[in-house]
Amino acid sequence: MAAVKTTTKELGDSRMRVEVEVGSDAVERELAGAAGEIGRDLKVPGFRKGKVPSQVVLQQVGREAVLDEALRRGMPTWYEEAVHGAGISTVGSPNVKLGDMPQKGAPLAFSFEVGVLPAATLGEYKRVEAGRREPTVAEEEIATELERLRESLASLETVDRAAGPGDFVIIDFEGEVDGEPFEGGQARGFAYELGSGQLLAGFDDQLAGARAGEERQVSATFPEDYPAEQLAAQEAVFAVTVKEVKDKQLPDLDDELAVEAGGHDSLEELREDIAGRLREAQEAEIANDFREAAVDAVAEQASIDVPRDLVHAKAHEMWQVTARRFQSQGLDPATYLQMMGKTEEELVVEAEPDAERALRRESVLTAVIEAEGIEVTEGEMLDALRQASARPGTPGASEKALRRSLKKARDRGSDKALREDIAMRKAVDTIVEHAKPIPVEQARAREELWTPEKEQAKGAKELWTPGSD
Repeated sequence: MAAVKTTTKELGDSRMRVEVEVGSDAVERELAGAAGEIGRDLKVPGFRKGKVPSQVVLQQVGREAVLDEALRRGMPTWYEEAVHGAGISTVGSPNVKLGDMPQKGAPLAFSFEVGVLPAATLGEYKRVEAGRREPTVAEEEIATELERLRESLASLETVDRAAGPGDFVIIDFEGEVDGEPFEGGQARGFAYELGSGQLLAGFDDQLAGARAGEERQVSATFPEDYPAEQLAAQEAVFAVTVKEVKDKQLPDLDDELAVEAGGHDSLEELREDIAGRLREAQEAEIANDFREAAVDAVAEQASIDVPRDLVHAKAHEMWQVTARRFQSQGLDPATYLQMMGKTEEELVVEAEPDAERALRRESVLTAVIEAEGIEVTEGEMLDALRQASARPGTPGASEKALRRSLKKARDRGSDKALREDIAMRKAVDTIVEHAKPIPVEQARAREELWTPEKEQAKGAKELWTPGSD
Protein backbone atom coordinates (compact mmCIF):
# COMPACT_ATOMS: atom_id res chain seq x y z
CA MET A 1 0.00 0.00 0.00
CA ALA A 2 1.33 3.44 -0.98
CA ALA A 3 2.48 5.68 1.87
CA VAL A 4 0.66 8.68 0.37
CA LYS A 5 -2.66 9.28 -1.36
CA THR A 6 -3.18 12.30 -3.60
CA THR A 7 -5.95 14.27 -5.27
CA THR A 8 -5.20 17.04 -7.75
CA LYS A 9 -6.89 20.23 -8.92
CA GLU A 10 -5.82 22.38 -11.85
CA LEU A 11 -5.57 26.07 -10.95
CA GLY A 12 -4.88 27.45 -14.41
CA ASP A 13 -1.73 29.12 -15.74
CA SER A 14 0.12 25.79 -15.47
CA ARG A 15 -0.33 25.54 -11.70
CA MET A 16 -1.67 22.58 -9.74
CA ARG A 17 -2.90 22.04 -6.19
CA VAL A 18 -2.22 18.60 -4.73
CA GLU A 19 -3.95 17.38 -1.55
CA VAL A 20 -1.87 14.73 0.19
CA GLU A 21 -2.66 12.19 2.91
CA VAL A 22 0.24 10.31 4.49
CA GLY A 23 -0.77 7.00 6.05
CA SER A 24 -0.56 6.66 9.82
CA ASP A 25 1.88 3.75 9.52
CA ALA A 26 4.34 5.92 7.59
CA VAL A 27 3.97 8.74 10.12
CA GLU A 28 4.59 6.39 13.05
CA ARG A 29 7.67 4.88 11.36
CA GLU A 30 9.14 8.34 10.86
CA LEU A 31 8.21 9.25 14.44
CA ALA A 32 10.08 6.20 15.75
CA GLY A 33 13.09 7.07 13.59
CA ALA A 34 13.12 10.66 14.86
CA ALA A 35 12.82 9.45 18.46
CA GLY A 36 15.77 7.09 17.92
CA GLU A 37 17.88 9.92 16.52
CA ILE A 38 17.01 12.25 19.40
CA GLY A 39 17.61 9.42 21.88
CA ARG A 40 21.24 9.04 20.75
CA ASP A 41 22.09 12.37 22.40
CA LEU A 42 19.62 12.18 25.29
CA LYS A 43 20.82 11.48 28.85
CA VAL A 44 18.22 9.62 30.91
CA PRO A 45 18.97 8.04 34.31
CA GLY A 46 18.94 4.24 34.09
CA PHE A 47 19.79 4.12 30.39
CA ARG A 48 23.11 4.14 28.60
CA LYS A 49 23.71 7.00 26.18
CA GLY A 50 22.34 6.12 22.77
CA LYS A 51 20.19 3.29 24.18
CA VAL A 52 17.11 5.25 25.27
CA PRO A 53 13.92 3.53 23.94
CA SER A 54 11.65 5.52 21.64
CA GLN A 55 8.75 5.49 24.12
CA VAL A 56 11.00 6.97 26.83
CA VAL A 57 12.15 9.69 24.41
CA LEU A 58 8.51 10.54 23.67
CA GLN A 59 7.80 10.82 27.40
CA GLN A 60 10.89 12.92 28.09
CA VAL A 61 10.75 15.24 25.09
CA GLY A 62 7.05 15.21 24.28
CA ARG A 63 5.26 13.77 21.27
CA GLU A 64 4.80 17.18 19.60
CA ALA A 65 8.54 17.97 19.59
CA VAL A 66 9.46 14.52 18.27
CA LEU A 67 6.69 14.72 15.66
CA ASP A 68 8.04 18.08 14.51
CA GLU A 69 11.43 16.44 13.88
CA ALA A 70 9.72 13.46 12.20
CA LEU A 71 7.93 15.77 9.76
CA ARG A 72 11.17 17.63 9.00
CA ARG A 73 12.75 14.29 8.11
CA GLY A 74 9.80 12.79 6.27
CA MET A 75 8.36 15.70 4.27
CA PRO A 76 10.92 15.65 1.40
CA THR A 77 10.22 11.95 0.75
CA TRP A 78 6.45 12.33 1.09
CA TYR A 79 6.50 15.31 -1.25
CA GLU A 80 8.41 13.35 -3.91
CA GLU A 81 6.03 10.40 -3.50
CA ALA A 82 3.06 12.76 -3.86
CA VAL A 83 4.48 14.28 -7.04
CA HIS A 84 5.09 10.78 -8.41
CA GLY A 85 1.61 9.64 -7.37
CA ALA A 86 -0.05 12.68 -8.92
CA GLY A 87 1.80 12.08 -12.18
CA ILE A 88 2.93 15.68 -12.61
CA SER A 89 6.18 17.30 -13.75
CA THR A 90 6.81 20.19 -11.39
CA VAL A 91 8.45 23.53 -12.17
CA GLY A 92 9.93 25.65 -9.40
CA SER A 93 9.49 25.42 -5.64
CA PRO A 94 6.16 24.36 -4.09
CA ASN A 95 4.05 26.37 -1.68
CA VAL A 96 3.35 23.81 1.06
CA LYS A 97 0.57 24.07 3.64
CA LEU A 98 0.66 21.63 6.53
CA GLY A 99 -2.54 20.50 8.21
CA ASP A 100 -3.01 19.88 11.94
CA MET A 101 -0.45 17.72 13.72
CA PRO A 102 -1.83 14.16 13.62
CA GLN A 103 -2.78 12.34 16.79
CA LYS A 104 -1.43 8.85 17.38
CA GLY A 105 -2.77 6.46 14.74
CA ALA A 106 -4.09 9.29 12.53
CA PRO A 107 -2.85 10.18 9.03
CA LEU A 108 -1.03 13.41 8.20
CA ALA A 109 -2.64 15.84 5.76
CA PHE A 110 -0.85 18.53 3.78
CA SER A 111 -1.28 20.28 0.45
CA PHE A 112 0.95 22.13 -1.96
CA GLU A 113 0.59 24.37 -4.98
CA VAL A 114 3.27 24.23 -7.64
CA GLY A 115 3.94 25.10 -11.25
CA VAL A 116 3.69 22.23 -13.72
CA LEU A 117 5.06 21.66 -17.19
CA PRO A 118 2.64 23.21 -19.72
CA ALA A 119 0.94 20.91 -22.20
CA ALA A 120 2.03 21.16 -25.83
CA THR A 121 -0.20 20.64 -28.85
CA LEU A 122 2.15 19.20 -31.44
CA GLY A 123 2.39 20.45 -34.98
CA GLU A 124 4.84 18.75 -37.33
CA TYR A 125 7.41 16.81 -35.32
CA LYS A 126 8.69 14.50 -38.01
CA ARG A 127 10.45 15.78 -41.10
CA VAL A 128 11.22 19.19 -39.54
CA GLU A 129 14.15 21.08 -41.02
CA ALA A 130 17.02 22.22 -38.78
CA GLY A 131 20.35 23.89 -39.40
CA ARG A 132 23.42 21.68 -39.40
CA ARG A 133 26.91 22.96 -40.17
CA GLU A 134 29.70 20.95 -41.74
CA PRO A 135 32.93 20.27 -39.83
CA THR A 136 35.77 22.50 -41.00
CA VAL A 137 39.20 22.51 -39.41
CA ALA A 138 41.06 25.73 -40.20
CA GLU A 139 44.83 25.91 -40.47
CA GLU A 140 44.79 28.47 -37.65
CA GLU A 141 43.23 25.88 -35.30
CA ILE A 142 45.94 23.33 -36.12
CA ALA A 143 48.62 25.99 -35.63
CA THR A 144 47.14 26.92 -32.25
CA GLU A 145 47.22 23.28 -31.11
CA LEU A 146 50.81 22.93 -32.29
CA GLU A 147 51.80 26.02 -30.29
CA ARG A 148 50.10 24.59 -27.20
CA LEU A 149 52.05 21.41 -27.72
CA ARG A 150 55.33 23.33 -28.02
CA GLU A 151 54.48 25.24 -24.84
CA SER A 152 53.83 21.99 -22.97
CA LEU A 153 57.23 20.62 -24.06
CA ALA A 154 59.16 23.83 -23.42
CA SER A 155 62.26 23.78 -21.24
CA LEU A 156 63.58 26.47 -18.90
CA GLU A 157 67.24 27.42 -19.17
CA THR A 158 68.97 29.55 -16.52
CA VAL A 159 70.38 32.77 -18.04
CA ASP A 160 72.63 35.53 -16.72
CA ARG A 161 70.75 38.62 -17.87
CA ALA A 162 67.88 40.93 -16.96
CA ALA A 163 64.41 39.36 -16.99
CA GLY A 164 61.97 40.37 -19.71
CA PRO A 165 58.46 39.45 -20.86
CA GLY A 166 58.11 35.70 -21.32
CA ASP A 167 61.00 34.90 -18.99
CA PHE A 168 60.48 32.97 -15.78
CA VAL A 169 61.81 34.35 -12.51
CA ILE A 170 62.29 32.08 -9.50
CA ILE A 171 61.42 34.25 -6.51
CA ASP A 172 60.98 34.26 -2.74
CA PHE A 173 58.50 36.81 -1.46
CA GLU A 174 56.89 37.96 1.77
CA GLY A 175 53.87 40.24 1.73
CA GLU A 176 52.47 42.59 4.36
CA VAL A 177 49.30 44.64 4.72
CA ASP A 178 49.60 47.59 7.11
CA GLY A 179 52.95 46.20 8.22
CA GLU A 180 51.52 42.80 9.17
CA PRO A 181 52.04 39.46 7.33
CA PHE A 182 48.88 37.84 5.97
CA GLU A 183 47.89 34.26 5.16
CA GLY A 184 49.03 33.18 1.70
CA GLY A 185 51.37 36.15 1.35
CA GLN A 186 54.63 34.16 1.51
CA ALA A 187 56.30 31.76 -0.94
CA ARG A 188 59.73 30.21 -1.57
CA GLY A 189 61.08 29.16 -4.96
CA PHE A 190 57.97 30.43 -6.76
CA ALA A 191 58.26 30.23 -10.58
CA TYR A 192 56.55 33.19 -12.21
CA GLU A 193 56.28 34.04 -15.90
CA LEU A 194 56.70 37.77 -16.47
CA GLY A 195 53.83 39.23 -18.45
CA SER A 196 51.39 36.43 -17.57
CA GLY A 197 49.40 38.62 -15.17
CA GLN A 198 48.86 35.68 -12.83
CA LEU A 199 49.91 37.64 -9.74
CA LEU A 200 48.50 40.97 -8.53
CA ALA A 201 48.65 43.89 -10.93
CA GLY A 202 52.03 45.57 -10.51
CA PHE A 203 54.20 42.47 -10.18
CA ASP A 204 54.99 42.29 -13.91
CA ASP A 205 56.05 45.94 -14.25
CA GLN A 206 57.99 46.11 -10.99
CA LEU A 207 59.95 42.89 -11.63
CA ALA A 208 60.83 43.74 -15.26
CA GLY A 209 64.59 44.00 -15.73
CA ALA A 210 65.41 42.19 -12.48
CA ARG A 211 68.51 39.97 -12.32
CA ALA A 212 69.38 36.93 -10.21
CA GLY A 213 70.34 37.93 -6.65
CA GLU A 214 68.47 41.23 -6.83
CA GLU A 215 65.98 42.30 -4.13
CA ARG A 216 62.98 44.43 -5.00
CA GLN A 217 59.96 45.86 -3.21
CA VAL A 218 56.66 45.41 -5.04
CA SER A 219 53.58 47.44 -4.14
CA ALA A 220 50.21 46.08 -5.25
CA THR A 221 46.52 46.47 -4.44
CA PHE A 222 44.12 43.55 -4.08
CA PRO A 223 41.01 43.77 -6.31
CA GLU A 224 37.76 44.89 -4.68
CA ASP A 225 36.18 41.51 -5.54
CA TYR A 226 39.08 39.44 -4.13
CA PRO A 227 37.66 36.19 -2.65
CA ALA A 228 39.40 36.72 0.74
CA GLU A 229 37.23 39.60 1.96
CA GLN A 230 39.77 40.75 4.57
CA LEU A 231 42.22 41.50 1.75
CA ALA A 232 39.81 43.00 -0.79
CA ALA A 233 40.91 46.52 -1.91
CA GLN A 234 43.83 46.43 0.55
CA GLU A 235 47.30 47.77 -0.38
CA ALA A 236 50.12 45.29 0.11
CA VAL A 237 53.91 45.50 0.00
CA PHE A 238 55.98 42.47 -1.02
CA ALA A 239 59.69 41.99 -0.30
CA VAL A 240 60.88 39.98 -3.32
CA THR A 241 64.21 38.22 -3.83
CA VAL A 242 65.01 37.05 -7.35
CA LYS A 243 66.83 33.70 -7.14
CA GLU A 244 67.11 32.87 -10.85
CA VAL A 245 66.10 34.14 -14.28
CA LYS A 246 65.13 31.44 -16.78
CA ASP A 247 64.56 31.65 -20.51
CA LYS A 248 61.74 29.56 -21.94
CA GLN A 249 63.05 27.44 -24.82
CA LEU A 250 60.37 26.18 -27.23
CA PRO A 251 61.18 23.07 -29.30
CA ASP A 252 61.44 23.53 -33.06
CA LEU A 253 58.39 22.72 -35.16
CA ASP A 254 59.87 19.67 -36.88
CA ASP A 255 59.79 15.88 -37.06
CA GLU A 256 61.63 15.58 -33.73
CA LEU A 257 58.75 17.40 -32.05
CA ALA A 258 56.32 14.90 -33.62
CA VAL A 259 58.29 11.97 -32.21
CA GLU A 260 58.55 13.52 -28.74
CA ALA A 261 54.86 14.49 -28.71
CA GLY A 262 53.58 10.96 -29.05
CA GLY A 263 55.55 8.71 -31.34
CA HIS A 264 54.50 10.19 -34.69
CA ASP A 265 56.92 9.59 -37.56
CA SER A 266 56.73 13.11 -38.99
CA LEU A 267 55.39 16.58 -38.41
CA GLU A 268 52.86 16.03 -41.21
CA GLU A 269 51.55 12.92 -39.46
CA LEU A 270 51.22 14.92 -36.23
CA ARG A 271 49.30 17.64 -38.07
CA GLU A 272 46.94 15.04 -39.53
CA ASP A 273 46.37 13.54 -36.08
CA ILE A 274 45.57 16.98 -34.61
CA ALA A 275 43.23 17.75 -37.51
CA GLY A 276 41.44 14.42 -36.98
CA ARG A 277 40.95 15.02 -33.27
CA LEU A 278 39.69 18.57 -33.89
CA ARG A 279 37.28 17.28 -36.54
CA GLU A 280 36.03 14.54 -34.20
CA ALA A 281 35.38 17.07 -31.44
CA GLN A 282 33.60 19.33 -33.94
CA GLU A 283 31.40 16.50 -35.18
CA ALA A 284 30.29 15.69 -31.63
CA GLU A 285 29.49 19.37 -31.03
CA ILE A 286 27.66 19.63 -34.39
CA ALA A 287 25.59 16.53 -33.59
CA ASN A 288 24.56 17.99 -30.24
CA ASP A 289 23.74 21.39 -31.81
CA PHE A 290 21.63 19.66 -34.47
CA ARG A 291 19.70 17.73 -31.82
CA GLU A 292 18.89 20.98 -30.03
CA ALA A 293 17.99 22.75 -33.27
CA ALA A 294 15.66 19.91 -34.29
CA VAL A 295 13.84 20.00 -30.94
CA ASP A 296 13.57 23.80 -31.19
CA ALA A 297 12.08 23.40 -34.68
CA VAL A 298 9.43 21.06 -33.25
CA ALA A 299 8.73 23.54 -30.45
CA GLU A 300 8.32 26.28 -33.07
CA GLN A 301 5.66 24.17 -34.81
CA ALA A 302 3.82 23.38 -31.56
CA SER A 303 1.26 25.39 -29.63
CA ILE A 304 2.43 25.97 -26.03
CA ASP A 305 1.16 28.51 -23.52
CA VAL A 306 4.04 29.35 -21.18
CA PRO A 307 2.99 31.83 -18.45
CA ARG A 308 5.63 34.36 -17.45
CA ASP A 309 5.43 33.36 -13.76
CA LEU A 310 6.27 29.80 -14.78
CA VAL A 311 9.30 31.03 -16.75
CA HIS A 312 10.51 32.97 -13.72
CA ALA A 313 10.02 29.92 -11.50
CA LYS A 314 12.01 27.78 -13.96
CA ALA A 315 14.82 30.36 -14.01
CA HIS A 316 14.93 30.23 -10.20
CA GLU A 317 15.07 26.44 -10.35
CA MET A 318 17.99 26.61 -12.80
CA TRP A 319 19.88 28.98 -10.49
CA GLN A 320 19.32 26.64 -7.53
CA VAL A 321 20.82 23.76 -9.53
CA THR A 322 23.80 25.96 -10.40
CA ALA A 323 24.20 27.06 -6.78
CA ARG A 324 24.23 23.44 -5.57
CA ARG A 325 26.89 22.61 -8.17
CA PHE A 326 29.02 25.53 -6.94
CA GLN A 327 28.68 24.29 -3.35
CA SER A 328 29.74 20.77 -4.37
CA GLN A 329 32.85 22.34 -5.92
CA GLY A 330 33.63 24.30 -2.76
CA LEU A 331 32.47 27.68 -4.09
CA ASP A 332 30.00 29.72 -2.04
CA PRO A 333 27.18 30.93 -4.36
CA ALA A 334 27.22 34.27 -2.52
CA THR A 335 30.89 34.68 -3.44
CA TYR A 336 30.08 33.92 -7.08
CA LEU A 337 27.34 36.58 -7.07
CA GLN A 338 29.78 39.05 -5.55
CA MET A 339 32.38 38.26 -8.21
CA MET A 340 29.77 38.77 -10.94
CA GLY A 341 28.58 42.01 -9.34
CA LYS A 342 24.96 40.87 -9.56
CA THR A 343 22.14 39.88 -7.23
CA GLU A 344 20.50 36.47 -7.40
CA GLU A 345 17.35 38.04 -8.83
CA GLU A 346 19.31 39.80 -11.58
CA LEU A 347 20.89 36.50 -12.65
CA VAL A 348 17.50 34.79 -12.55
CA VAL A 349 15.94 37.46 -14.80
CA GLU A 350 18.87 37.16 -17.23
CA ALA A 351 18.27 33.39 -17.37
CA GLU A 352 14.57 33.72 -18.29
CA PRO A 353 15.07 33.30 -22.09
CA ASP A 354 16.98 30.05 -21.45
CA ALA A 355 14.30 28.99 -18.96
CA GLU A 356 11.50 29.53 -21.46
CA ARG A 357 13.42 27.62 -24.12
CA ALA A 358 13.94 24.74 -21.67
CA LEU A 359 10.22 24.65 -20.81
CA ARG A 360 9.21 24.59 -24.47
CA ARG A 361 11.65 21.80 -25.20
CA GLU A 362 10.47 19.69 -22.24
CA SER A 363 6.83 20.26 -23.18
CA VAL A 364 7.18 19.11 -26.79
CA LEU A 365 9.33 16.14 -25.81
CA THR A 366 6.69 15.08 -23.28
CA ALA A 367 4.07 15.36 -26.04
CA VAL A 368 6.23 13.31 -28.45
CA ILE A 369 6.66 10.61 -25.81
CA GLU A 370 2.88 10.36 -25.55
CA ALA A 371 2.27 10.56 -29.30
CA GLU A 372 4.84 7.85 -30.06
CA GLY A 373 3.97 5.68 -27.08
CA ILE A 374 7.59 5.71 -25.98
CA GLU A 375 8.31 3.34 -23.12
CA VAL A 376 11.45 2.69 -21.10
CA THR A 377 12.57 -0.87 -20.45
CA GLU A 378 14.33 -2.15 -17.37
CA GLY A 379 17.34 -2.95 -19.54
CA GLU A 380 17.59 0.68 -20.64
CA MET A 381 17.43 1.84 -17.04
CA LEU A 382 20.16 -0.62 -16.05
CA ASP A 383 22.30 0.58 -18.98
CA ALA A 384 21.89 4.18 -17.81
CA LEU A 385 22.90 3.23 -14.26
CA ARG A 386 25.84 1.25 -15.63
CA GLN A 387 27.10 4.27 -17.59
CA ALA A 388 26.61 6.57 -14.61
CA SER A 389 28.62 4.26 -12.34
CA ALA A 390 31.45 3.71 -14.83
CA ARG A 391 34.81 5.26 -13.90
CA PRO A 392 37.98 5.19 -16.00
CA GLY A 393 40.24 2.33 -14.96
CA THR A 394 37.60 0.59 -12.81
CA PRO A 395 35.39 -2.43 -13.59
CA GLY A 396 32.21 -0.56 -12.61
CA ALA A 397 29.26 -1.84 -10.60
CA SER A 398 28.23 -5.48 -10.87
CA GLU A 399 24.91 -6.51 -12.43
CA LYS A 400 23.65 -7.51 -8.99
CA ALA A 401 24.55 -4.13 -7.52
CA LEU A 402 22.87 -2.31 -10.42
CA ARG A 403 19.65 -4.28 -9.98
CA ARG A 404 19.75 -3.63 -6.25
CA SER A 405 20.15 0.11 -6.88
CA LEU A 406 17.24 0.09 -9.33
CA LYS A 407 15.01 -1.76 -6.84
CA LYS A 408 15.85 0.76 -4.10
CA ALA A 409 15.03 3.60 -6.48
CA ARG A 410 11.68 1.98 -7.31
CA ASP A 411 10.87 1.45 -3.64
CA ARG A 412 11.53 5.14 -2.95
CA GLY A 413 9.72 6.25 -6.10
CA SER A 414 12.91 7.99 -7.26
CA ASP A 415 13.18 5.95 -10.46
CA LYS A 416 10.78 8.38 -12.14
CA ALA A 417 13.48 10.95 -12.88
CA LEU A 418 15.71 8.34 -14.52
CA ARG A 419 12.81 6.93 -16.52
CA GLU A 420 11.79 10.42 -17.71
CA ASP A 421 15.35 11.29 -18.70
CA ILE A 422 15.68 8.15 -20.83
CA ALA A 423 12.26 8.69 -22.40
CA MET A 424 13.19 12.30 -23.24
CA ARG A 425 16.40 11.15 -24.95
CA LYS A 426 14.44 8.58 -26.95
CA ALA A 427 12.00 11.31 -27.99
CA VAL A 428 14.91 13.46 -29.18
CA ASP A 429 16.27 10.44 -31.08
CA THR A 430 12.89 10.07 -32.83
CA ILE A 431 12.84 13.74 -33.83
CA VAL A 432 16.46 13.72 -35.04
CA GLU A 433 16.04 10.47 -36.97
CA HIS A 434 13.37 12.07 -39.16
CA ALA A 435 14.73 15.64 -39.23
CA LYS A 436 16.13 17.09 -42.44
CA PRO A 437 19.46 18.93 -42.12
CA ILE A 438 19.71 22.26 -43.94
CA PRO A 439 22.59 24.76 -44.08
CA VAL A 440 22.85 26.91 -40.96
CA GLU A 441 22.69 30.07 -43.06
CA GLN A 442 19.37 28.95 -44.56
CA ALA A 443 18.00 28.19 -41.09
CA ARG A 444 19.01 31.64 -39.82
CA ALA A 445 17.43 33.32 -42.83
CA ARG A 446 14.16 31.53 -42.11
CA GLU A 447 14.23 32.70 -38.49
CA GLU A 448 14.55 36.29 -39.66
CA LEU A 449 11.87 35.95 -42.36
CA TRP A 450 8.71 38.00 -41.74
CA THR A 451 5.44 36.10 -41.44
CA PRO A 452 1.94 37.27 -40.41
CA GLU A 453 2.09 34.91 -37.42
CA LYS A 454 5.32 36.52 -36.14
CA GLU A 455 3.87 39.99 -36.63
CA GLN A 456 0.75 38.94 -34.73
CA ALA A 457 2.87 37.51 -31.88
CA LYS A 458 4.94 40.70 -31.78
CA GLY A 459 1.80 42.81 -31.64
CA ALA A 460 0.40 40.69 -28.84
CA LYS A 461 3.55 41.20 -26.79
CA GLU A 462 3.34 44.97 -27.27
CA LEU A 463 -0.37 45.22 -26.38
CA TRP A 464 -1.03 47.66 -23.54
CA THR A 465 -2.53 46.29 -20.35
CA PRO A 466 -3.33 48.06 -17.06
CA GLY A 467 -0.12 48.59 -15.10
CA SER A 468 2.17 47.86 -18.05
CA ASP A 469 3.28 51.46 -18.53
